[in-house]
Amino acid sequence: MTIEKLHRGQVVLGTVAAAVLGSAGNALVSWVARSLGSDPQVIQGLQPKGYVVLTTLGVIVGAVVWARIRRRSERPRAVLRKLVPTVVGVSFLADVPVFFLDGADVLGVFALMVMHVVVAVIAVPIFRRVMPLTEDRTSPTDEVHAPLGA
Repeated sequence: MTIEKLHRGQVVLGTVAAAVLGSAGNALVSWVARSLGSDPQVIQGLQPKGYVVLTTLGVIVGAVVWARIRRRSERPRAVLRKLVPTVVGVSFLADVPVFFLDGADVLGVFALMVMHVVVAVIAVPIFRRVMPLTEDRTSPTDEVHAPLGA
C-alpha cells in the first residue's frame, strides 16, 4: 500500500479555498444572526475580524492534522470519520462562555456553533479532493486467513 504523493500547490490552493469559502459561509451565518437581532458588539465572533481569522486558523490546523493522519495512520478513513465530528463537537465548548456575556443571546451563540459546522462541511470535501485518503492499511496479523484446504 503506497500513499499517493501530494501536490503542494493543490494542497495550498485547497486550503485557501476552504478558508475563503468557509469565511463566506460564516459571513452568511453572521448576517442571518445579526438580522435576527444578535449584537456583533457583544458576540464578537459575528464580526468578520473574528470569524475570518478563526476560520482561517481552523482550516490551516485541520489541513495539517488531515495530512499527518493521512500519512501516518494505518486506518486514516476510520480515524478521520471519528475525529472530525468529535473535534467539531468539542469546538462548540469554546462558544458556551459567550452565552454568559452581558447582552449575549442564544441565537448568537447558536450561530457561532453553526459556523463550526459550516467550515467542516466545506473543508472536509476539499481536503478529500486535494489530500485523498488511502484505503485502510492492515498489518498481516489483522488479516483473516481461510483454513487450509478450504
